Amino acid sequence: MAREKNGKLHIGITHGDLNGVGYELIIKTLMDQRLYELFTPVVYGSSKVASYHRKTLNVPDFSFNVIKNADQAVDDKPNLVNLVDKEVKIELGKSTEIAGELALLALETAIEDIKSGAIDIICTAPINKKNIQSADFHFPGHTEYLAARFGCDDVLMLMVRNQLRIGMITGHMPLKDVSESLTVELIMRKINILHASLLRDFGIRKPKIAILSLNPHASDNGLLGDEEEKVIIPAINEANEKGMMVFGPYASDGFFASLNYKHFDAILAMYHDQGMLPFKALAFDTGVNFTAGLPVVRTSPAHGTAYEIAGKDNASIDSFREALYLGIDVYNNRILYDELQKSPLKTIEQPKASNEA
Repeated sequence: MAREKNGKLHIGITHGDLNGVGYELIIKTLMDQRLYELFTPVVYGSSKVASYHRKTLNVPDFSFNVIKNADQAVDDKPNLVNLVDKEVKIELGKSTEIAGELALLALETAIEDIKSGAIDIICTAPINKKNIQSADFHFPGHTEYLAARFGCDDVLMLMVRNQLRIGMITGHMPLKDVSESLTVELIMRKINILHASLLRDFGIRKPKIAILSLNPHASDNGLLGDEEEKVIIPAINEANEKGMMVFGPYASDGFFASLNYKHFDAILAMYHDQGMLPFKALAFDTGVNFTAGLPVVRTSPAHGTAYEIAGKDNASIDSFREALYLGIDVYNNRILYDELQKSPLKTIEQPKASNEA
């Protein structure tokens, strides 16, 4: 049952892997009372696990408002939907079966609640992509699972830090499979998702998109491969013919070393590490993973479970906090964009083709 809207957003926060830094991020972030002026947090997890982590972190002056479902959330308090009453074995820094089961339970419950309107945004704490695998979860990660649950033919993993936005045309797949997976149709799908997201989610009127090459030196005119000529450049040309401002392909090393990336609103990398390496080098502490193309808003910190520092009070909350902020911004941008599209005096226009970077 959808809750009655009162103007304050409700952000659903999944606890992720209970043996990682998820609870540390959540607790330390929500200790800042100023956040409750922006949204009401609804954490999906276990009150007993949360209590264990609170004691481990030596945080005596913080407690969750424990509830049975998201509709019971109270504004100005950190709410926790208690998904399991039994004792749970916590093994900090280790991958365990129960951690995977409870990570999936939190994710499934949050998805059902955002579909019903009980929450407005989902922010996911890091999961272990191996221990979460089950009959109900057989995906490489959050991104692909969310696409399936919301019936999306395609989505885009978009890494965001302020004006730096890097998406991956191929996501979680072995490097040996990347070349044969690249097609004009695939690249165009990702360009379309990214372009639409820049307009609606980020409020950019005429976005400029850069496309990276697959091969070194953008293939040196075919000397080092032919993917640029056969699939990447044709996709860029097709996008421009449709009125989008898309440029490239650019060799990744020179593109980032020369700071050329600062001239674009977003970048599409051909494969996971090609995009993640420069992004994490430039924005690891404050980067956010955003899933473009979903009908709902989902964000996550741009790092993993960090088993090696779990329970040591060394985890930085910056990325997680930025994930919450970005979720709010995207949610509000979507409302504004949709309102403008309904207005007879539209101010957001589709861009015209251009050949100048």
